[in-house]
Amino acid sequence: MTSVEYPLWIWLTFFAVVLVALFVDIGIVNRRAHVPTRRETFAWSIVWVSLALLFNVFLYWQVGTIFNDWDLAFKQSTLFITGYLIELSLSVDNLFVFLLIFSFFKVPKKYQHRVLFWGIMGALVMRMIMIFAGAELVERFHWIIYVFGAFLVYTGIKMFGNSDDNFEPHESAIVKLATKYIRISKHYDGDKFFVVKDGVRTGTLLLLVLITVEFTDLVFAVDSIPAIFGITTDRFIVYTSNIFAILGLRTFFFLLADLADRFHLLKYGLAFVLTFIGVKMLLPLGAQGLIMLLGSENSSGFADIVRRYVNHEFEQIVINISLGVVVGAIFISIILSLMFPPKHKPVEGDEPPA
Repeated sequence: MTSVEYPLWIWLTFFAVVLVALFVDIGIVNRRAHVPTRRETFAWSIVWVSLALLFNVFLYWQVGTIFNDWDLAFKQSTLFITGYLIELSLSVDNLFVFLLIFSFFKVPKKYQHRVLFWGIMGALVMRMIMIFAGAELVERFHWIIYVFGAFLVYTGIKMFGNSDDNFEPHESAIVKLATKYIRISKHYDGDKFFVVKDGVRTGTLLLLVLITVEFTDLVFAVDSIPAIFGITTDRFIVYTSNIFAILGLRTFFFLLADLADRFHLLKYGLAFVLTFIGVKMLLPLGAQGLIMLLGSENSSGFADIVRRYVNHEFEQIVINISLGVVVGAIFISIILSLMFPPKHKPVEGDEPPA
Protein backbone atom coordinates (compact mmCIF):
# COMPACT_ATOMS: atom_id res chain seq x y z
CA MET A 1 0.00 0.00 0.00
CA THR A 2 1.10 3.57 -0.66
CA SER A 3 2.54 5.24 2.43
CA VAL A 4 1.29 8.79 2.90
CA GLU A 5 3.30 11.26 4.98
CA TYR A 6 0.89 13.76 6.50
CA PRO A 7 2.14 17.25 7.45
CA LEU A 8 2.47 17.93 11.18
CA TRP A 9 -0.28 20.53 11.10
CA ILE A 10 -2.84 17.89 10.00
CA TRP A 11 -1.94 15.81 13.06
CA LEU A 12 -2.25 18.93 15.23
CA THR A 13 -5.63 19.72 13.66
CA PHE A 14 -6.86 16.23 14.50
CA PHE A 15 -5.76 16.48 18.15
CA ALA A 16 -7.26 19.97 18.41
CA VAL A 17 -10.64 18.70 17.15
CA VAL A 18 -10.56 15.80 19.62
CA LEU A 19 -9.62 17.99 22.61
CA VAL A 20 -12.24 20.65 21.79
CA ALA A 21 -14.92 17.96 21.38
CA LEU A 22 -14.00 16.40 24.72
CA PHE A 23 -13.96 19.81 26.43
CA VAL A 24 -17.44 20.67 25.13
CA ASP A 25 -18.78 17.22 26.02
CA ILE A 26 -17.27 17.01 29.51
CA GLY A 27 -16.62 20.61 30.54
CA ILE A 28 -19.90 22.10 29.38
CA VAL A 29 -22.64 19.59 28.49
CA ASN A 30 -21.86 16.91 31.09
CA ARG A 31 -20.21 19.03 33.77
CA ARG A 32 -22.63 17.63 36.34
CA ALA A 33 -23.35 13.92 36.74
CA HIS A 34 -26.77 13.11 35.31
CA VAL A 35 -28.64 10.50 33.30
CA PRO A 36 -28.88 11.77 29.70
CA THR A 37 -32.35 11.88 28.17
CA ARG A 38 -33.12 9.90 25.03
CA ARG A 39 -33.37 13.12 23.03
CA GLU A 40 -29.97 14.28 24.30
CA THR A 41 -28.43 10.90 23.50
CA PHE A 42 -29.77 10.87 19.94
CA ALA A 43 -28.56 14.43 19.37
CA TRP A 44 -25.03 13.70 20.58
CA SER A 45 -24.88 10.46 18.59
CA ILE A 46 -25.56 12.51 15.44
CA VAL A 47 -22.89 15.02 16.52
CA TRP A 48 -20.18 12.35 16.95
CA VAL A 49 -20.94 10.60 13.67
CA SER A 50 -21.13 13.94 11.82
CA LEU A 51 -17.78 14.98 13.32
CA ALA A 52 -16.14 11.82 11.93
CA LEU A 53 -17.72 12.34 8.50
CA LEU A 54 -16.64 16.01 8.40
CA PHE A 55 -13.10 15.01 9.30
CA ASN A 56 -13.18 12.50 6.46
CA VAL A 57 -14.20 15.28 4.04
CA PHE A 58 -11.35 17.41 5.44
CA LEU A 59 -8.94 14.48 4.93
CA TYR A 60 -10.11 13.96 1.33
CA TRP A 61 -9.70 17.64 0.49
CA GLN A 62 -6.28 18.02 2.11
CA VAL A 63 -4.77 14.86 0.60
CA GLY A 64 -6.05 15.83 -2.84
CA THR A 65 -4.74 19.40 -2.49
CA ILE A 66 -1.35 18.61 -0.92
CA PHE A 67 -0.42 15.70 -3.21
CA ASN A 68 -2.44 16.86 -6.22
CA ASP A 69 -3.75 13.31 -6.49
CA TRP A 70 -7.50 12.99 -6.12
CA ASP A 71 -7.42 9.23 -6.67
CA LEU A 72 -5.14 8.97 -3.64
CA ALA A 73 -7.49 11.28 -1.74
CA PHE A 74 -10.46 9.05 -2.56
CA LYS A 75 -8.53 5.95 -1.50
CA GLN A 76 -7.50 7.48 1.84
CA SER A 77 -11.02 8.71 2.61
CA THR A 78 -12.43 5.25 1.76
CA LEU A 79 -9.85 3.64 4.05
CA PHE A 80 -10.80 6.07 6.83
CA ILE A 81 -14.53 5.39 6.61
CA THR A 82 -13.94 1.61 6.38
CA GLY A 83 -11.68 1.70 9.43
CA TYR A 84 -14.16 3.91 11.27
CA LEU A 85 -17.05 1.52 10.60
CA ILE A 86 -14.99 -1.51 11.66
CA GLU A 87 -13.84 0.13 14.90
CA LEU A 88 -17.30 1.56 15.62
CA SER A 89 -19.02 -1.80 15.12
CA LEU A 90 -16.45 -3.63 17.25
CA SER A 91 -16.79 -0.90 19.90
CA VAL A 92 -20.54 -1.47 19.95
CA ASP A 93 -19.85 -5.11 20.81
CA ASN A 94 -17.61 -3.76 23.58
CA LEU A 95 -20.53 -1.72 24.92
CA PHE A 96 -22.58 -4.86 25.47
CA VAL A 97 -19.87 -6.10 27.83
CA PHE A 98 -19.88 -2.71 29.58
CA LEU A 99 -23.61 -3.18 30.11
CA LEU A 100 -22.92 -6.49 31.83
CA ILE A 101 -20.21 -4.90 34.01
CA PHE A 102 -22.43 -1.99 35.07
CA SER A 103 -25.34 -4.35 35.67
CA PHE A 104 -23.24 -6.72 37.79
CA PHE A 105 -21.76 -3.95 39.94
CA LYS A 106 -25.11 -2.11 40.10
CA VAL A 107 -23.49 1.17 39.04
CA PRO A 108 -25.99 4.07 39.38
CA LYS A 109 -26.73 5.47 35.91
CA LYS A 110 -25.72 9.00 36.83
CA TYR A 111 -22.18 7.78 37.65
CA GLN A 112 -21.76 5.57 34.59
CA HIS A 113 -20.80 8.50 32.37
CA ARG A 114 -17.84 9.32 34.65
CA VAL A 115 -16.51 5.76 34.36
CA LEU A 116 -16.95 5.81 30.58
CA PHE A 117 -15.22 9.19 30.26
CA TRP A 118 -12.07 8.07 32.06
CA GLY A 119 -12.28 4.75 30.26
CA ILE A 120 -12.21 6.59 26.94
CA MET A 121 -9.31 8.80 28.06
CA GLY A 122 -7.35 5.70 28.97
CA ALA A 123 -8.27 4.13 25.62
CA LEU A 124 -6.90 7.18 23.74
CA VAL A 125 -3.48 6.62 25.28
CA MET A 126 -3.47 2.81 25.18
CA ARG A 127 -4.56 2.63 21.56
CA MET A 128 -1.99 5.18 20.44
CA ILE A 129 0.75 3.05 21.99
CA MET A 130 -0.64 -0.18 20.54
CA ILE A 131 -1.26 1.26 17.06
CA PHE A 132 2.18 2.81 16.66
CA ALA A 133 3.87 -0.28 18.10
CA GLY A 134 1.83 -2.52 15.78
CA ALA A 135 2.57 -0.35 12.74
CA GLU A 136 6.29 -0.44 13.56
CA LEU A 137 6.19 -4.24 13.87
CA VAL A 138 4.39 -4.61 10.53
CA GLU A 139 6.87 -2.25 8.87
CA ARG A 140 9.92 -4.13 10.20
CA PHE A 141 8.53 -7.66 10.07
CA HIS A 142 5.95 -7.79 7.28
CA TRP A 143 5.20 -11.46 7.98
CA ILE A 144 3.53 -10.47 11.24
CA ILE A 145 0.52 -9.29 9.20
CA TYR A 146 -0.17 -12.96 8.49
CA VAL A 147 -0.04 -13.69 12.22
CA PHE A 148 -2.63 -10.94 12.73
CA GLY A 149 -4.74 -12.45 9.96
CA ALA A 150 -4.66 -15.95 11.46
CA PHE A 151 -5.51 -14.48 14.88
CA LEU A 152 -8.55 -12.64 13.45
CA VAL A 153 -9.82 -15.79 11.70
CA TYR A 154 -9.46 -17.68 14.98
CA THR A 155 -11.19 -14.88 16.95
CA GLY A 156 -14.00 -14.56 14.40
CA ILE A 157 -14.74 -18.30 14.38
CA LYS A 158 -14.60 -18.35 18.18
CA MET A 159 -17.10 -15.46 18.37
CA PHE A 160 -19.68 -17.54 16.52
CA GLY A 161 -19.82 -19.96 19.44
CA ASN A 162 -19.10 -17.79 22.49
CA SER A 163 -21.59 -15.58 24.30
CA ASP A 164 -20.86 -12.51 26.38
CA ASP A 165 -23.71 -13.55 28.65
CA ASN A 166 -21.23 -15.91 30.35
CA PHE A 167 -18.97 -13.02 31.31
CA GLU A 168 -18.56 -12.85 35.10
CA PRO A 169 -16.65 -9.71 36.22
CA HIS A 170 -15.91 -11.06 39.70
CA GLU A 171 -14.23 -14.13 38.17
CA SER A 172 -11.89 -12.09 35.94
CA ALA A 173 -8.17 -12.05 36.74
CA ILE A 174 -8.03 -8.23 36.70
CA VAL A 175 -10.66 -7.93 39.46
CA LYS A 176 -8.86 -10.49 41.62
CA LEU A 177 -5.53 -8.77 41.00
CA ALA A 178 -6.91 -5.29 41.73
CA THR A 179 -8.60 -6.31 44.97
CA LYS A 180 -5.45 -8.14 46.04
CA TYR A 181 -3.11 -5.13 45.74
CA ILE A 182 -5.49 -2.14 46.07
CA ARG A 183 -7.70 -1.33 49.06
CA ILE A 184 -11.21 -1.32 47.61
CA SER A 185 -14.34 -0.55 49.62
CA LYS A 186 -17.58 -2.42 48.95
CA HIS A 187 -19.76 0.58 48.30
CA TYR A 188 -20.02 3.76 46.19
CA ASP A 189 -19.24 7.22 47.52
CA GLY A 190 -20.85 9.50 44.95
CA ASP A 191 -18.78 9.70 41.78
CA LYS A 192 -15.48 9.50 43.66
CA PHE A 193 -12.81 6.94 42.79
CA PHE A 194 -10.91 7.40 46.07
CA VAL A 195 -11.90 8.29 49.63
CA VAL A 196 -9.92 8.62 52.86
CA LYS A 197 -11.17 5.98 55.30
CA ASP A 198 -9.69 5.75 58.80
CA GLY A 199 -6.79 7.90 57.62
CA VAL A 200 -6.06 5.53 54.70
CA ARG A 201 -6.65 6.35 51.04
CA THR A 202 -9.09 3.72 49.78
CA GLY A 203 -10.52 3.04 46.35
CA THR A 204 -14.30 2.99 46.00
CA LEU A 205 -16.29 0.34 44.17
CA LEU A 206 -16.45 2.82 41.27
CA LEU A 207 -12.64 2.53 40.94
CA LEU A 208 -12.92 -1.24 40.61
CA VAL A 209 -15.53 -0.76 37.87
CA LEU A 210 -13.19 1.65 36.05
CA ILE A 211 -10.28 -0.82 36.26
CA THR A 212 -12.53 -3.57 34.87
CA VAL A 213 -13.73 -1.34 32.00
CA GLU A 214 -10.16 -0.27 31.12
CA PHE A 215 -8.95 -3.87 31.06
CA THR A 216 -11.95 -4.93 28.96
CA ASP A 217 -11.20 -2.18 26.43
CA LEU A 218 -7.58 -3.34 26.30
CA VAL A 219 -8.71 -6.89 25.54
CA PHE A 220 -11.04 -5.67 22.79
CA ALA A 221 -8.27 -3.52 21.31
CA VAL A 222 -6.25 -6.70 20.78
CA ASP A 223 -8.99 -7.74 18.31
CA SER A 224 -9.92 -4.39 16.78
CA ILE A 225 -6.45 -3.00 16.03
CA PRO A 226 -5.29 -6.05 14.00
CA ALA A 227 -8.66 -5.81 12.21
CA ILE A 228 -7.97 -2.33 10.89
CA PHE A 229 -4.40 -3.32 9.99
CA GLY A 230 -6.15 -5.72 7.60
CA ILE A 231 -7.48 -2.63 5.82
CA THR A 232 -4.44 -0.34 6.00
CA THR A 233 -1.16 0.08 7.89
CA ASP A 234 -1.23 3.87 7.52
CA ARG A 235 -0.69 5.12 11.10
CA PHE A 236 -2.72 8.28 10.60
CA ILE A 237 -5.74 6.46 9.15
CA VAL A 238 -5.58 3.70 11.76
CA TYR A 239 -5.31 6.05 14.73
CA THR A 240 -7.77 8.75 13.65
CA SER A 241 -10.49 6.29 12.63
CA ASN A 242 -9.94 4.42 15.90
CA ILE A 243 -10.21 7.53 18.04
CA PHE A 244 -13.27 8.93 16.26
CA ALA A 245 -14.95 5.56 16.77
CA ILE A 246 -14.34 5.51 20.54
CA LEU A 247 -14.97 9.25 21.09
CA GLY A 248 -18.72 8.73 20.95
CA LEU A 249 -18.70 5.49 22.93
CA ARG A 250 -20.15 7.11 26.03
CA THR A 251 -23.08 8.53 24.10
CA PHE A 252 -23.61 5.34 22.11
CA PHE A 253 -23.62 3.39 25.38
CA PHE A 254 -26.67 5.25 26.65
CA LEU A 255 -28.26 5.05 23.20
CA LEU A 256 -27.86 1.27 23.08
CA ALA A 257 -28.60 0.61 26.76
CA ASP A 258 -32.31 0.21 26.02
CA LEU A 259 -31.75 -1.49 22.66
CA ALA A 260 -29.03 -4.02 23.50
CA ASP A 261 -31.39 -7.00 23.56
CA ARG A 262 -32.78 -6.12 20.14
CA PHE A 263 -29.37 -6.40 18.43
CA HIS A 264 -28.66 -9.91 19.72
CA LEU A 265 -27.45 -11.08 16.27
CA LEU A 266 -24.93 -8.25 15.85
CA LYS A 267 -22.16 -10.39 17.37
CA TYR A 268 -22.50 -12.82 14.45
CA GLY A 269 -22.15 -9.97 11.97
CA LEU A 270 -19.02 -8.81 13.80
CA ALA A 271 -17.68 -12.38 13.87
CA PHE A 272 -18.14 -12.55 10.09
CA VAL A 273 -16.36 -9.20 9.64
CA LEU A 274 -13.36 -10.33 11.73
CA THR A 275 -13.15 -13.64 9.84
CA PHE A 276 -13.43 -11.88 6.46
CA ILE A 277 -10.67 -9.39 7.30
CA GLY A 278 -8.46 -12.19 8.63
CA VAL A 279 -8.87 -14.15 5.39
CA LYS A 280 -8.19 -10.96 3.41
CA MET A 281 -4.91 -10.50 5.31
CA LEU A 282 -3.90 -14.08 4.52
CA LEU A 283 -4.82 -13.89 0.80
CA PRO A 284 -1.46 -12.40 -0.38
CA LEU A 285 0.34 -15.35 1.22
CA GLY A 286 -1.98 -17.78 -0.53
CA ALA A 287 -1.63 -15.88 -3.82
CA GLN A 288 2.16 -16.05 -3.65
CA GLY A 289 1.92 -19.79 -3.01
CA LEU A 290 -0.34 -20.15 -6.06
CA ILE A 291 2.18 -18.32 -8.25
CA MET A 292 4.88 -20.73 -7.13
CA LEU A 293 2.63 -23.71 -7.91
CA LEU A 294 1.54 -22.35 -11.29
CA GLY A 295 5.09 -21.40 -12.26
CA SER A 296 6.49 -18.04 -13.33
CA GLU A 297 6.12 -18.96 -17.02
CA ASN A 298 2.40 -19.68 -16.76
CA SER A 299 0.54 -17.16 -18.95
CA SER A 300 -3.06 -18.26 -18.28
CA GLY A 301 -5.68 -15.68 -17.44
CA PHE A 302 -6.02 -16.96 -13.88
CA ALA A 303 -2.26 -16.79 -13.27
CA ASP A 304 -2.22 -13.23 -14.66
CA ILE A 305 -5.03 -12.17 -12.28
CA VAL A 306 -3.17 -13.67 -9.30
CA ARG A 307 0.05 -11.83 -10.26
CA ARG A 308 -1.81 -8.53 -10.66
CA TYR A 309 -3.41 -9.05 -7.23
CA VAL A 310 0.00 -9.66 -5.62
CA ASN A 311 1.29 -6.47 -7.32
CA HIS A 312 -1.58 -4.46 -5.73
CA GLU A 313 -3.16 -3.60 -9.08
CA PHE A 314 -6.63 -4.25 -7.62
CA GLU A 315 -6.00 -2.26 -4.44
CA GLN A 316 -8.90 0.20 -4.80
CA ILE A 317 -11.30 -2.59 -5.79
CA VAL A 318 -10.27 -4.60 -2.71
CA ILE A 319 -10.80 -1.52 -0.50
CA ASN A 320 -14.28 -0.97 -1.96
CA ILE A 321 -15.18 -4.64 -1.49
CA SER A 322 -14.00 -4.49 2.13
CA LEU A 323 -16.17 -1.44 2.80
CA GLY A 324 -19.18 -3.15 1.18
CA VAL A 325 -18.71 -6.35 3.20
CA VAL A 326 -18.35 -4.46 6.51
CA VAL A 327 -21.45 -2.32 5.90
CA GLY A 328 -23.44 -5.27 4.55
CA ALA A 329 -22.60 -7.61 7.45
CA ILE A 330 -23.52 -5.03 10.10
CA PHE A 331 -26.69 -3.95 8.29
CA ILE A 332 -27.90 -7.52 7.71
CA SER A 333 -27.22 -8.56 11.33
CA ILE A 334 -29.19 -5.55 12.62
CA ILE A 335 -32.12 -6.19 10.25
CA LEU A 336 -32.22 -9.89 11.18
CA SER A 337 -32.09 -8.95 14.88
CA LEU A 338 -35.21 -6.80 14.42
CA MET A 339 -36.97 -9.41 12.28
CA PHE A 340 -36.23 -12.27 14.70
CA PRO A 341 -36.28 -10.84 18.25
CA PRO A 342 -34.87 -12.99 21.08
CA LYS A 343 -37.38 -15.36 22.66
CA HIS A 344 -36.21 -14.79 26.22
CA LYS A 345 -34.88 -11.61 27.79
CA PRO A 346 -32.18 -11.96 30.43
CA VAL A 347 -33.36 -11.30 33.96
CA GLU A 348 -31.08 -9.17 36.10
CA GLY A 349 -30.66 -10.00 39.77
CA ASP A 350 -31.77 -7.53 42.41
CA GLU A 351 -28.95 -8.15 44.86
CA PRO A 352 -25.72 -6.12 44.65
CA PRO A 353 -22.42 -8.02 44.17
CA ALA A 354 -20.57 -9.32 47.19
